[in-house]
Amino acid sequence: MVKVMFLCTGNSCRSQMAEGLARELGTGILEAHSAGLSPKGVHDKAVQVMKELDIDISRQASKSIDEALLRDMDILVTLCDNAAESCPLTPPGSRSMHWPLEDPAKAKGTEEEILNTFRTVRDEIRERVLALIGDIRHG
Repeated sequence: MVKVMFLCTGNSCRSQMAEGLARELGTGILEAHSAGLSPKGVHDKAVQVMKELDIDISRQASKSIDEALLRDMDILVTLCDNAAESCPLTPPGSRSMHWPLEDPAKAKGTEEEILNTFRTVRDEIRERVLALIGDIRHG
């Protein structure tokens, strides 16, 4: 089982969706975790758009980076430039990846436009998680 940590600033949207998708899509392949530089709580719209895929992240918690857990990871994935620049050094033996994604929490517009931003980011994360799983299976 490959241990993966998804990191972003607030651990409220992108990293939470990535953790949920990796757990669901990577069953038996990935052990998924997430954390943030300054956790803000799981965003209600992230929960809402994940439920559209029948993935419940409502019980996930927004967490700070745990250095001991970080050292145990096989792969670290940063989901925003702030996390990539501010994240602790990648532990020896861990692989580092950067997926620069728009922060849906900063989306402006109507309720539907904001939800569509969350959906777009969710779908991009889903594709990247599927590609990561494919790499692990074939690599």
